[in-house]
Parts: sequence; C-alpha cells; structure tokens
Amino acid sequence: MSDFKTIAVDRSADGVARVTMSRADVFNAFDETMIAELGQAFDALAADEAVRAIVLAGVGKAFSAGADLQWMQRASQASFEWNLEDARGFAGMLDRIASCPKPTIARVQGVALGGGVGLVCACDFAVAADNARFAVSEARFGILPAVIGPYVINAVGKRHAKRLALTAAQIPAAEALAIGLVHAVVPVEALDEAVDGLLLQLGQNGPRALGEIKQLFAQLGEGPVTPQVRELTAQTIARVRGTEEAREGFAAFLAKRPAAWIRSSK
Repeated sequence: MSDFKTIAVDRSADGVARVTMSRADVFNAFDETMIAELGQAFDALAADEAVRAIVLAGVGKAFSAGADLQWMQRASQASFEWNLEDARGFAGMLDRIASCPKPTIARVQGVALGGGVGLVCACDFAVAADNARFAVSEARFGILPAVIGPYVINAVGKRHAKRLALTAAQIPAAEALAIGLVHAVVPVEALDEAVDGLLLQLGQNGPRALGEIKQLFAQLGEGPVTPQVRELTAQTIARVRGTEEAREGFAAFLAKRPAAWIRSSK
C-alpha cells in the first residue's frame, strides 16, 4: 500500500492502522482516485489479522471538504451510465469502511462537508476537535446526499438527517455531539490524546469479539425482538462462547491476569 497517491497508510506495532487523506491543498476533497484508494486500503486492513483498529484522518486544516468540485463538474457533464458506475464506486467505498470487521475511528478537525460527513458516519466512532464544523452541503450544488444518506440517518436519526440535508446548514462540533454525529469533542491540542484513549479501551477487548459485535449489530435494528432476532442472538453467542478467544478471556479473568490480546502500554 505504499503506492497510493492520495492517502497514506501507516501501521504501528500495537496493531493500530492510520489511514490519512493527503490532499491538503484541496482540504482532502476526494475524487475517483481517492475513493478507489480508500476502498483498497480498507479491504487490505480488514484482511490483516495484525490490525486491531483503524483511524481515518485528514492532513492539514480539514478532515475532508467532501467531493472534489472538479470531479463533480465532470460528473455533471457525463452520461447516466458513467455516473452510475462512479456512484457505485463511492457507495462501495463507504460500505468497506462501515462493514470493516475492525473498529474504525474518524479523527476530525476543521471542516467535514458533504461526503466528508459520510466518511465520519461510516466509521464506528468519531472524535472531533472543538474547531470542527459539519455540513451535509450537497443541496447547495443542486444535488443530494444520496449515497451518504443511509449512514447519516443511522448516525443521527431520520429527522436530524433530513434537517441537515434540506438546510445544508453548517453546524459546530458541540451541536454535532448533541445529535450523535460525533461521540466526543475535545480541544484541538487534545485530539490525538482522545483518539489514543479510545484505542486503549478497544485494545482491552477481544479482537474477534469486536468483529462479532459489528457483524451482529449490523443485522439488528430498533423495534420488537422477534423470534428470528432471538434465534440469531442465541446462535451467535452459542457459537462465540466456544471459540479459543472466549476460552482465553474467561481463563485470564479467573487467573487475574491480562488476556493474551492485551498489549502492554508504552
């Protein structure tokens, strides 16, 4: 993954991978190349057993200004068939992030606009600096947040998502926290510390268990607990209880020692 042009991928010895959007000159706006590279990176990291968690970040003053306007201008002049394939590529990239079996954290500073909000919502966690600003801005350009829409709705609920999309209003970090768009807001200088603290929490838990949680919760929604849901949850816990990771977890607890997956902090 060293040949990427628009992103950088770094892995640390503690199992953390950092995917950094690296187009600071356009506030990390993404085009076809970045979309493809983000998808490739998350595919590779999802398959890497040494990776325990992934941080998605942007260099410079902004997390991501969303779609590159030159890319969008090309799209407005292209055929329906071209636009369909292009949109499918974007949808596939967001799905790779959202369905990644490893916990994902969006590290947000400056602006997250349009598709940048989609990236935030596709991650499991979002930690924002207090200077962050968010806008689902597509309507300002005569289009709509179609591909990112399901992720925004899942993050903040349909009513808040519709308000953000219809007004295209920019909201501050504090409001993003209040509606559930982000999980924590900290001073800019404390952003990395907050992300590291969350990574430390995740590192205490069984890596396969985290993947199982993501897979199960993706199949669950709000509403009645039907017989099908009860059976799904029973089948899942029965299977996972018999795994090597579960045996190690219980053995470590009873022996009052750290589980094998816990790496000592430096």
